[in-house]
Amino acid sequence: EGKLVESGGGSAQAGGSLRLSCTVSGFTTDDLCIGWIRQVPGKEREGISCISIKDGTTYYAEAVKGRFTITSDNAKNTVNLQMNNLRPEDTAKYYCAAQGPSFRSTWKFLLPYDFGAWGQGTQVTVSS
Repeated sequence: EGKLVESGGGSAQAGGSLRLSCTVSGFTTDDLCIGWIRQVPGKEREGISCISIKDGTTYYAEAVKGRFTITSDNAKNTVNLQMNNLRPEDTAKYYCAAQGPSFRSTWKFLLPYDFGAWGQGTQVTVSS
């Protein structure tokens, strides 16, 4: 069974940077899009980025495009999210999650309910 474990996160000032990492294990296929979903209490989950492990194609939500960069290190089985120029509205709990090939046609839409495996989440807090 696939497992995702987040690390990183924490607090930053607006305009600052943070890096999240997700260690991936136990999946029997590399035909996955692994990415990041965030949630603010009382609000809907928001898909913000995903990377195809097989071919490296990346997807970003408009809210983070140009500020966040997702990468994968297949040798280390990690997916990283570099977050630059952080804003207070980026404050949320960030989850690493994976979606499989059956949702390939909708990977680009970053729909949270298409992600079938989730980590425990890590908090990111950005102060103004």
